[in-house]
Amino acid sequence: MITDDLEAACRGQFVNGTRATPPRGPDNAGMSHALLLLPVLLPILFWGVYHHHKDRHLPEPVGRLALAFVLGVLSAAISKALYVALGWASLRYDALALADGNTLGLLAYSMLAIGPVEEFAKMLPFLLLVLRLPEMDEPIDGIIYASFIALGYAAVENFLYLEYLTPAESAARGFAGPVVHMLFASIWGYTIGCAHLRGEPLLPGLTRGFLLAAGLHGLYDFIVLQQSLNALPLAAVLILGGWIWRLRLLRALHEHAKRDGDAATRDCRD
Repeated sequence: MITDDLEAACRGQFVNGTRATPPRGPDNAGMSHALLLLPVLLPILFWGVYHHHKDRHLPEPVGRLALAFVLGVLSAAISKALYVALGWASLRYDALALADGNTLGLLAYSMLAIGPVEEFAKMLPFLLLVLRLPEMDEPIDGIIYASFIALGYAAVENFLYLEYLTPAESAARGFAGPVVHMLFASIWGYTIGCAHLRGEPLLPGLTRGFLLAAGLHGLYDFIVLQQSLNALPLAAVLILGGWIWRLRLLRALHEHAKRDGDAATRDCRD
């Protein structure tokens, strides 16, 4: 099962408060540290090159993209702090225990805690720093910068999970984690970015994008955490549908930018 819970990994636990299986010593013992890091490093390289290519009309400076990645790493610490705060408020639950006997409780926890906490943690540095960058001048840029923040966040998760997974599981998670995080971050990255470029108040676009991203994120975790026979196919359909939307939007924005040049810099597709 592939999930995306940073807080559980930080505590050496698997999914939203459920204990991880012990480290698989025999599987990993003969591997070098460099090989063990490949499930973390290769997705960073692949998705970094992929998004730089998607933004090839007016590509963002590599240094700015690296900054966004570092902000994603920092957002993982924000997420951890928010989960700790939930514990202080006695709002921290064992999600798999909920899945075992309290489906409505799991749905509420996924939709009201997991999704909002992780999307807010990624969105905060985007609001505070990315929007101030002068290079943030195209509708596609909101998606690109949000994706690099999500990539940094997912990299921290994947790194923390390494010692609890076999090489095959690490490779699967290394691919799936960034896909999920980048998809959801793209939603608020686009809506906030468009409002910023149009000179409109950020709150409506921020609210719309955040609620949709957090809701879909929570729904994804709710489906996967139930561990039923239908869980992975349903989660895959959700992510596939989101990526089809994302691919079509990126293609449309790129074509519009090629066709209209500077006139397209504030033309978002609703």
